[in-house]
Amino acid sequence: MNVYECNAMKNESNIKSFKKMLKSNNLTLERDKTTCLQVNVGLICNQKCRHCHLEAGPDRKEIMSIDTMDHVIKYAENNHFSVIDVTGGAPELVPNIEHLIENFALFAPRIIFRSNLSVLGLSNRKDLIELLKKYNVVIIASFPSINETQSDSQRGKGIFQRSINTLKILNEMGYGRENTGLELDLVSNPTGAFLPQSQKHTEKRFRKILQEKWGIKFHHLYSFANVPLGRFRSWLTSSGNYDTYMDKLIASFNPSSIESLMCRTTVSISWDGYLYDCDFNLAAGIFMGGRKTNISDIMELPKKGQPIYVSDYCYTCTAGSGFT
Repeated sequence: MNVYECNAMKNESNIKSFKKMLKSNNLTLERDKTTCLQVNVGLICNQKCRHCHLEAGPDRKEIMSIDTMDHVIKYAENNHFSVIDVTGGAPELVPNIEHLIENFALFAPRIIFRSNLSVLGLSNRKDLIELLKKYNVVIIASFPSINETQSDSQRGKGIFQRSINTLKILNEMGYGRENTGLELDLVSNPTGAFLPQSQKHTEKRFRKILQEKWGIKFHHLYSFANVPLGRFRSWLTSSGNYDTYMDKLIASFNPSSIESLMCRTTVSISWDGYLYDCDFNLAAGIFMGGRKTNISDIMELPKKGQPIYVSDYCYTCTAGSGFT
C-alpha cells in the first residue's frame, strides 16, 4: 500500500471502497488490449486551476526531458498505438514539444493535444498551432464554463477572454470548421462540488451561445466530473464538501461504464517516464501493476487481464455515462 492509499483510507472511513463496489456488482477491472498512449509531458502550467487533479501551476518545474521524449517515441514506434494523447499541465510550455508531435505523427493515425487555450493563442505559439494543423492533430481544449465569472473563478482572472480569443484563432485556421479535417473539441467541468449536467444538454447550450456571441464553432463537447485528487480534493476537504461529493459520485455509479473505461486500454506515461494505468493513478502515485517501471527499461505493452489499481477517485470515472 502506498502513501496515497494510506491517506485515502483515513478519509474514507464512511465511504464504501471502490473495490467493494466492484465486488458487490460482480465486476472486475482488468486491462484489455492497449490501444492508447497518454503522455503527460509536465506539470508546468500558466494557470493554477482549483479543480486540477495534478496540482499543475506556474511554480511547477517538472517537465519531460528530451531523453525521456526519445524513449517515449521509441515506445510508440514499437507498439503501433491507435491514439496518442499528449497532456499536461500545459503542453505548450514544455520545451521540445514540437519534437514529440512530429515524431508521433509518424506512428499514430490519431494524435490528441490537450490545451487550456490561454497559452496556445499567444503570438509566440502560432508556430505550434501551424504544426498541429500540419499533422491534423486533434485539439481538446479545457473550457469549463460559458459564464465568464465562473470560469475565471476556477481558472484565474482574465483566462476566459483569452480562451475565447484562442478559439477564434483556431476557427480562423480551420479548426472546428466543417470539411477541414481539423477537429476541435471542448471539455467542460463543473466549478463546484457537484456533478455535471448531461453532456448532450451542455453541448447544445455551449454550441448555441458560443456561435451567437462570438461566432465560435467546435466539433464535440465532453462534460466530465472533477476528480477528487490534488487541488480539488484539498478544496473539497477544507470546505467540508468531500463526503457529500463522494456520496454523489457513489450514488451515480454505473456498472455498465466499466467496459469502456480508458484505464483498460491506455498506458499513461509521466513526465519522468514512469508507467501508470491512467492520468489519475499518475497523480496519486500508483504505478501500473504496483511496480515502479520506467519507459527506458521496457518496450512491451502491459498484458491483457492485468489488474488495475483503484481507489476512491475511480468513482468519478464510473458516475453516470462514465469518463472515457
